[in-house]
Amino acid sequence: MNRPVAEVGSESAAPVQRDRFIPLRKSDIIDGLIAEGRLDAAGQARLRQLARMLGAIFHYQYFEELDRLREVYFYFDPELDPKSYGAARDLETAYRVLSEEFAGVLKDANFIEISHDEITRAFAERARVRVKIKAPVEDYRCVRMFRRGHHTETIEIPVGFGLRRRPLEVVVYDDVVMMVATKPDGTTRADARKALVSARPGGQKIRGGAVLFKYFRHIARADLKALFPNVRVVMSLSDHLTLGVGALVGGVPILIKLASTLTVLFVVAGFYLGLSGTVRDNDFEQALAALSGLLALGAFALRQWGNFHRQSLIHQKQLTDNIYYRNVNNNSGIFNYIIGEAEEQDWKEALLAYYSLLTADAPLARQALYLRVEELLARVFHISADFEIDDALARLKRLDLLGETDGCLSVLPLADALARLDKEWNDFFGAATGKPAS
Repeated sequence: MNRPVAEVGSESAAPVQRDRFIPLRKSDIIDGLIAEGRLDAAGQARLRQLARMLGAIFHYQYFEELDRLREVYFYFDPELDPKSYGAARDLETAYRVLSEEFAGVLKDANFIEISHDEITRAFAERARVRVKIKAPVEDYRCVRMFRRGHHTETIEIPVGFGLRRRPLEVVVYDDVVMMVATKPDGTTRADARKALVSARPGGQKIRGGAVLFKYFRHIARADLKALFPNVRVVMSLSDHLTLGVGALVGGVPILIKLASTLTVLFVVAGFYLGLSGTVRDNDFEQALAALSGLLALGAFALRQWGNFHRQSLIHQKQLTDNIYYRNVNNNSGIFNYIIGEAEEQDWKEALLAYYSLLTADAPLARQALYLRVEELLARVFHISADFEIDDALARLKRLDLLGETDGCLSVLPLADALARLDKEWNDFFGAATGKPAS
């Protein structure tokens, strides 16, 4: 159940989904539930045991998911050369499976996919990274972004040509995961340029057909474009005006001075080349002055060129610093992290739903359970989250802990639930060995 709420604190406020993420440690949840005092000493001990068994079962189940992701990602890993190990039989099917599996794990970890409209609005907002960048979107087969958790921060932006600053509230995403699929080699206009770059000593390029995964933390919504690979810093209009005005102020007087002496310079040069007959005495002095002016103009042009590149390097450093310190993990290394996050979020949702039904005075309808869990999170843990009721009930049902009669839900008592989870755990290893579980 995702109910949009109005987002505040940005220049282009728009409805966004409530976060489903539960930012609590497992120990915090267990201690908080026990501190409610609804269970006696025996019940508290059994609840702790049930929590441990749920964690072990989910960990075992997600281990298979981790293996599937690693297996299907092999042919898309940019750090490997799959040709050395043979080509995949059906890359299109493998890509579709990878995309679906990855998005499914992120959903279990309570990430929300950022819609195209939200990304478009973000590009129009004032960014925290004060540079203008260009991303080669024509090189990408697909770009998907997922976010989890958000808050607002106040930054100061320059106004009035930098003479004063004013505060601006920006939306910052706590966690951002990006999936970027590149087009196969030979299908983009930038392939020739990439080939030249990769041929240079130390040159690098992302091979065609690869899939990149990036995990970032604390990214302003307006900075999403800066996360794209191969982004290029370009000079903004203000940068061009700043450098251009300086060039005009310094260069125009030199050009005006040269205009009156260039003709004399050509006459003297023609005399030495045998193209003209005579020159006057002061022509030599004016020619030397013109030559000095040309040298001064050349030095001025080189200085302006250096200023341009210096400004570009400053912008590139700002961009690099912003992304470098916010990058958490990349490519195949991301799988362990997000699998662990998905496993932990599932555990929290299942335990909260089970406890809420266990301590209820009577079986609850689905909506009543949803409201009860959200009230529990707000009252005990001071957390506002859009509880993922569907996933929680589905997992309890798969473990045979959930019962439903006339649309009202209930769970097994703690003792029976422990016996059921113990059987589920034993069945894992019985299935693995091919022998019936004891």
